[in-house]
Amino acid sequence: MSRIPTKEEILDWISSNPTQTSKRDIAKAFGIKGAARIDLKRLLKELEADGHLQKRRKTYRDPESLPPVSVLQVKAPNSEGDLFARPLEWHGEGIEPIVLIIPRASDPALGAGDRILARLTVVHEADHNYEARLIRRIGTNPKRVLGVFRKGSEGGRIVPIDKASSTEWIVGDQATLDARDGELVEAEQAGPKGRMGLPRARIVERLGDPSAPKAVSLIAIHQHGIPDAFPDEAIAEADKARPLGLSGREDLRDLPLITIDPADARDHDDACYAEADDDPDNPGGHIVWVAIADVAAYVTPGSALDREARKRGNSSYFPDRVVPMLPDRLSGDLCSLHEGVPRACVAVRIKLDAEGNKISHHFVRGLMLSQASLHYGEVQDAMEGRLNERTEPLLEGVIRPLYAAYDALKQARERRQPLDLDLPERKIVLNDDGKVESVNFRDRLDAHRLIEEFMVLANVCAAETLIAKRSPLLFRVHEEPSPEKLNALRETAQSAGFNLAKGQVLQTRHLNALLSQAAGTDEAELINITTLRSMTQAYYSPENFGHFGLALQRYAHFTSPIRRYADLIVHRALVSSHKWGKDGLTPEELDRLEDTATHISETERRSMMAERDTTDRYLAAYLSERVGNEFTGRISGIARFGAFVKLDETGADGLIPVRTLGREFFHFDQEEGTLTGVDTGFTIAIGQRAAVRITQATPVTGGLELELLSIEDQALPRGRRGSPAGVTRRKVNKSKRKKDKLARKVLRKRR
Repeated sequence: MSRIPTKEEILDWISSNPTQTSKRDIAKAFGIKGAARIDLKRLLKELEADGHLQKRRKTYRDPESLPPVSVLQVKAPNSEGDLFARPLEWHGEGIEPIVLIIPRASDPALGAGDRILARLTVVHEADHNYEARLIRRIGTNPKRVLGVFRKGSEGGRIVPIDKASSTEWIVGDQATLDARDGELVEAEQAGPKGRMGLPRARIVERLGDPSAPKAVSLIAIHQHGIPDAFPDEAIAEADKARPLGLSGREDLRDLPLITIDPADARDHDDACYAEADDDPDNPGGHIVWVAIADVAAYVTPGSALDREARKRGNSSYFPDRVVPMLPDRLSGDLCSLHEGVPRACVAVRIKLDAEGNKISHHFVRGLMLSQASLHYGEVQDAMEGRLNERTEPLLEGVIRPLYAAYDALKQARERRQPLDLDLPERKIVLNDDGKVESVNFRDRLDAHRLIEEFMVLANVCAAETLIAKRSPLLFRVHEEPSPEKLNALRETAQSAGFNLAKGQVLQTRHLNALLSQAAGTDEAELINITTLRSMTQAYYSPENFGHFGLALQRYAHFTSPIRRYADLIVHRALVSSHKWGKDGLTPEELDRLEDTATHISETERRSMMAERDTTDRYLAAYLSERVGNEFTGRISGIARFGAFVKLDETGADGLIPVRTLGREFFHFDQEEGTLTGVDTGFTIAIGQRAAVRITQATPVTGGLELELLSIEDQALPRGRRGSPAGVTRRKVNKSKRKKDKLARKVLRKRR
């Protein structure tokens, strides 16, 4: 196109291409070159002056776009039976966006006038601008049940898998969703009670075989008692919530804050921005902003939302689903810092010197507008020269200054020496059927570390501010290891030929020195795992005992109030101490602060166990198709009944039963963590390399049984089963055996 486009054509382009909105993108789309760019610039200025566009650095955005999660009102079906909806949260002056509802088989029937909460996707169709997927009808919150379907002559019944519930549910013939007898199903209550006073239900999802991968996380949720249905009262409160304005807040909308999250993130609760400090007294310094969703403004003390959030304590994350602490209306919408949508926040402005030392900070309650929702990979790509249409306009003004501030913080981290473990994190990838497609190890990018350092810095600022203001709060506490665990770590290190300093107050720098010695050696994984196991469990407390792992004296969780109740408490403490409003900590909350700390520490552990069980079951299901295959791994644990091996390929833990270890008796040394053959002296110890064969994989329990083929390339010797000499050898002097074994290992290492 050689002619200059009209204003309407420009607005249509920006609306249809929300990720290509720089002046360069617009010029390229309309074929504008050379001097004609001056006329385009003039048109864009006029559109901005008229309020049709908002300029954010080098990009232009339509201020009238809908948020990703919106409240809609269903219209009557058209002549073709399609359902459209009117967006109730659109207040623009132009043409109202057209939203098409895309129903799923399990969705309830919708009628004209129904109000729904839906997730929106921008589309470029001739007759609609958005497509909507139902989250739920507003004003309805039917009870749900997970159970096994038992087919009957007129429908069937559902037997709940929750041991705490013995009540069966009646399913009518038209509400079975063609479920088969014995299938695991999810159902919701439908209508009044039926025969024998049992509740009626309609099946909303068939999950197939109860041992199938798709059912795994749901079973774990119910087994561990994680609440996964919100009370009606909490849903009603969430539905009534509306976006907050500028009243009582500082306007931060001109700050080019961005969110950086995983590519599959559904919510964004933290945003950041950095720039060079122009203060001549701080040469080379930086100003860092960290903005966090203002959840405290929506979840007020004593409300139904607050009671349910405290009960859950935190969100729980599984490979195929999330059990959120807050309803989706908040966690996925009003408290999520979506791109281009004004959102209430609590932000901290931090001043750093050139070496990453914090000079000062202060908190504000504000209204922000995220310039972009980016993921870690594309931010890292941008810094390495691989730009896309989203990152190119942000590279110089936003992304590079973030990395510059991070470089300074790295210097401060190096001086502080927090514990620096190198343990890869697994990522289970599922296909559309819920089966494990692959098991990968997550990349650790500088973009990840950047956000981590900014969040740690903001958490420190929150703790320091509240301590200075003498405000009660919940600290994140991580105490130093016990002497017993340290001695065990020291012996393991010594047996591998390394040294851990003794006779001085332990600091993380001492552990890092040990980890550095092991880095790049065959024992690196052993030393990392053993160091991790020597650590105590972190917890929440109204008393400050410091954070050993981070090498910090004052630390509190502030940056994730969407998914952690502890952070919500800290936000309320900031509200109270700054006198920002009436939604701060109440006397009742202060009285039970210790009980809250204990409770949410327990819910955190509950979620960790459920998540671990789910991962084990998924891995067992994945490996059940590879029974008989051989794998390599490392001995990760020793028990009286056998040895555990962590497989290299998947990170799955399997058991080698002691009964399968040849024909001799194996002596278990709990202090040493070894199994030793009494006839041959063959020793199995933590950290050794092993070759194994999978003999059994049980998805229902997550169990994985292995056969040992070799240890450190040495085949398992054949001892004498039931030998009397073997019985005598059990009585070998324990201290002598320990001393001889240690000497052998040190000698082998030195060679």
